[in-house]
Amino acid sequence: MFAYILRRVLLMIPTLFGIMLISFVVVQFAPGGPIERIIAQVQQGTDTSATARISGGSGGDFGGQAQQMQAGAATADGTVSKYRGAQGLDPKFIKQLEAQFGFDKPAYERFGVMLWNYLRFDFGKSYFRDVSILGLIKEKLPVSISLGLWMTLLSYAISIPLGVAKAVREGSRFDVWTSAIVIIGYAIPGFLFAILLIILFGEGSSIAPFFPLRGLVSEGFTALPWYQKILDYAHHLALPILSMALGAFATSTLLTKNSFLEEIRKHYVLTARMKGLTESRVLYGHVFRNAMLIVIAGFPGAFISAFFAGSLLIETVFSLDGLGLLSFESIVNRDYAVVFATLYIFSLLGLIVNLLSDLIYTWVDPRIDFETREV
Repeated sequence: MFAYILRRVLLMIPTLFGIMLISFVVVQFAPGGPIERIIAQVQQGTDTSATARISGGSGGDFGGQAQQMQAGAATADGTVSKYRGAQGLDPKFIKQLEAQFGFDKPAYERFGVMLWNYLRFDFGKSYFRDVSILGLIKEKLPVSISLGLWMTLLSYAISIPLGVAKAVREGSRFDVWTSAIVIIGYAIPGFLFAILLIILFGEGSSIAPFFPLRGLVSEGFTALPWYQKILDYAHHLALPILSMALGAFATSTLLTKNSFLEEIRKHYVLTARMKGLTESRVLYGHVFRNAMLIVIAGFPGAFISAFFAGSLLIETVFSLDGLGLLSFESIVNRDYAVVFATLYIFSLLGLIVNLLSDLIYTWVDPRIDFETREV
């Protein structure tokens, strides 16, 4: 097993390198950039919208030289700048901006410096927030952990018993009706259901204004007794978790059902029944362990998806400042320091979680040994 773990860890290096390299190359051709954002602020006195920056010059900060010159503008000394909107600005000011963001160096050198810093877990500071990126992630982490963890646990707590019940009652009315409900729930977008919940149960609702719509906890949370803290925390999370969990358990429910059906039809189940074992003993003593392998394999992916990406719209609707919203805002604001740092951290964490998933396989079923597979 040690040799298998070592191979997987070594394979993480080229995988992570490939992810960062492809992302870095794509960014080179993305329109707009942090320097163009600063230029827009200087020229207009206000910040431009994300969509305005996205639809900016075709070359942006990092396009080809010909495109940049074509989309450029004359500076104060009459030279052509490669940055859109640089009319009348001092070239020295532009060079200071390039040096500030590190764009005075070739792309390959910037990429090498970035990787070397990331290997030492030195992620630097945000371009526009003047705060360390690790501090920024730490600040947003409680929201994403709350949404991702509780949503995943709730969806699995519903999907596994429901999937087993559907497998045992295959073809019955219960199976048909629950399948219809699950599919309908999966088809409804989470943010649409969130808006419906806000209209029905959010603060300001004319029907049943029971739940708050902003923040993870109430003001004065630290002064509350411990039991009121739990209630307040659950009170704020109720609507976001319900919105995210509506369609989250559909896939795992059907996966659990199909996995149980496949195991129930095997010969060892028939043998166990012929020995006189009770149905519950057959299902939960023999079938459950084998059927749960594929469900366990999907748990890390489901958690990572909910933790990093799945909560973006929900965070926006309920005014929750988490990692999903941070990543989106960093992309549209061209805060590349935050974009690449979060990409590196999330990718590394995803690779580690996938390895842990395989190790859980061997813990659940000791007969599985990845080390004996041919490589």
